Amino acid sequence: MSTIINAYRFVVFTKPWKLSLTELGAKVKNLGFDGIELPVRPGYSVTPENVKAELPRAAKLLRDEFGVTIESVAGPTDEATIAACGTAGIPLIRVCPGLPKDETYPKAEARYQQEWDHLTPLLEKNRVAIGVQNHSGRYVPIHAMGLARLVAQFDPRHVCAVWDAAHNALEGEGPEIALDLLMGSHLRMVNLKNGFRRHKTGPEAEAVEWQTYWTSGQQGIASWPRVAAALKARGWIGPICLTAEYSDQTAVDRLIAEDLAFARACLKSD
Repeated sequence: MSTIINAYRFVVFTKPWKLSLTELGAKVKNLGFDGIELPVRPGYSVTPENVKAELPRAAKLLRDEFGVTIESVAGPTDEATIAACGTAGIPLIRVCPGLPKDETYPKAEARYQQEWDHLTPLLEKNRVAIGVQNHSGRYVPIHAMGLARLVAQFDPRHVCAVWDAAHNALEGEGPEIALDLLMGSHLRMVNLKNGFRRHKTGPEAEAVEWQTYWTSGQQGIASWPRVAAALKARGWIGPICLTAEYSDQTAVDRLIAEDLAFARACLKSD
């Protein structure tokens, strides 16, 4: 059996499901995922207000009752969340830093770097890293080159990279170039989802507007087989997070099950 496929852990971002922890654990186990990325946000089982007590409890319950690990959280990078992740043994907090309309990219980049630099002692103490993800649109960064530059000055134990293949493709950057830029110690996790641009207005409008339609792994602009080939060619191993983001929210359960099967097929040994 392939040693590479054994090294990939398939996790799912549980944003679509506002369930109790027991219901969530059963769903994730039934879907066949190894672990999850858990939102620490209002409306979910773990919130910024109860994170100190509830995040360690959630990690223990999911692990002990369902064999599901929390690989990362999507939430704030404040002291309470970092400490709770440390207590729970969760190594990563994923963030998508926005670019405010009244701030230039260089100023935002410097501000985030300064913010993370100040958090370094707390991250070191709790053995937690901030995982910075590329995101299309007004974000810092939107592509792999910007992501590599943003995190380069940090020890990857403290600040690392989460590469999102779909957002990367939407910004017109090929996966081979992206991974060449990110390969090394800083790339911690890879996100898989898929989408394409389509008209928001009619094609004859004087000012045409576009929107992203989030679709299944086989249908979007990011080629998962090409991503998988690039990862395997470069020998990268680590968690693969399927983000379960679909414009058709009525089909999430069906599509995520199909996408997990597709991702496993793409990343199997040759």
